[in-house]
Amino acid sequence: MTDLKNELFKVVTGFHEAIFKATQGRLGGRVAGMPVLILHTTGRKSGQRRSTMLTTPVKDEDRIVIVASKGGDPKHPTWFLNLEANPDVEVTIDGGTKPMKARTATKAEKDELWPQITGTYKGYAGYQQRTDRDIPVVILEPR
Repeated sequence: MTDLKNELFKVVTGFHEAIFKATQGRLGGRVAGMPVLILHTTGRKSGQRRSTMLTTPVKDEDRIVIVASKGGDPKHPTWFLNLEANPDVEVTIDGGTKPMKARTATKAEKDELWPQITGTYKGYAGYQQRTDRDIPVVILEPR
């Protein structure tokens, strides 16, 4: 049954992503109470443009915060490794795409943001409990 759930999840996610991309985020713009975005990075090995659909638990005029949780997996998500190698990214959100600079939050910044992140979506706390790695919090700021 797990394989069926995984396949259904992929289909639903693919459909959601297609609608989101086609409307540049005007439709399908929220999941679990959080805004949805597409993060565009440059592949650290390939140099190719890569796009990943994510949620943001914290968003204001000056920044967008994303969490490199990968569901509590022991390895960082590929998109995180890509932006570490090249922090110049683009974000599609709220009907447009804008250039941004990515950086990993400092420990002090993460300590300040984490209660807000887990308050928005409790799943992040569970993901951190599932893994030994410190889940990075990424701050995206306008370039």
